[in-house]
Amino acid sequence: MSASDQLSDAVPHQGRGGWLFNQPYVLLSIATFCWAGNAIVGRLASGHIPPVTLTFLRWWLAFLITLPMAWKYLKRDWNVIRASLATMVIISLTGVSLFSSMQYWALEHTTALNTLLLQSAGPLFVAGWSLVLLGVRLTLAQAIGVMVSLTGVLVILLHGDLKAIAAIDFNKGDLIFTVALLIFGLYTVMSSRRPAIHDLSFLAFTFGCGFVVLIPALIAELLWRPVMGLNTSNLLSVMYVAVFPSSIAYLCYNRGVHLIGANRAAPFFHVVPLFGSVMAIVFLGERPQVFHFIGFALVLTGVFVASRKPSAATK
Repeated sequence: MSASDQLSDAVPHQGRGGWLFNQPYVLLSIATFCWAGNAIVGRLASGHIPPVTLTFLRWWLAFLITLPMAWKYLKRDWNVIRASLATMVIISLTGVSLFSSMQYWALEHTTALNTLLLQSAGPLFVAGWSLVLLGVRLTLAQAIGVMVSLTGVLVILLHGDLKAIAAIDFNKGDLIFTVALLIFGLYTVMSSRRPAIHDLSFLAFTFGCGFVVLIPALIAELLWRPVMGLNTSNLLSVMYVAVFPSSIAYLCYNRGVHLIGANRAAPFFHVVPLFGSVMAIVFLGERPQVFHFIGFALVLTGVFVASRKPSAATK
């Protein structure tokens, strides 16, 4: 049994919704669906809500939402958390504070197309961190699956014209987002080695620690940039990112990583632009084309191949 399997067994049973919390592919799909919406809302909020302000409010509200459900588990697990405090702080800093702030910062300087294209590199960063920190290599099936799903993402983003990649103009925002993805890859690998505590304890601590360490950056931003306007659009944006891509998505993603491991969960990064394309069709009135269906099929095939449980002969 692998270390990640041992950790999954050590995480207490979730009680209500126990079936759902043992379905990693469903959980990871929910997380990526929520994150696709986060990219859209984050882009709409750019220029209206400063990035650190949006990140701080996102995780502060997510912490308040999670804490009542997590309190009894947090008290029970506190000694275990203290024993692994350095690891937990690094996880909070990478996956909560830094990644979100840099993501919203990047969206002020780049396009949705560029961020979706760059996000496809997420599994490669996870594989790199897994190799460096854990000595875990991608299996052949995982490598093939990542490349197939990446091809599908490119087909969707470039509208079936692979020559269009030469016309993409990478800029400051693209560099920022690439660094953000590198940081999130570290978070993914580190979270697979978290202490054996309840999922809600993990969420409450990382959310709480994540917004607390942002306080100095928030003060600096309030001094140097215009303050967020208190209007309906901004408040709805903050509420959305606090509930869906934070509280719900991170609970689902973390549990999924614990159930199947970082390398098998990472290909689900490719589902984010897939969902983003579907949202554009549904909410923005874009008409589906042949390249959408080809790309969707490639993405789903690649994710299926890369996220399958390795056979006993290949472990």
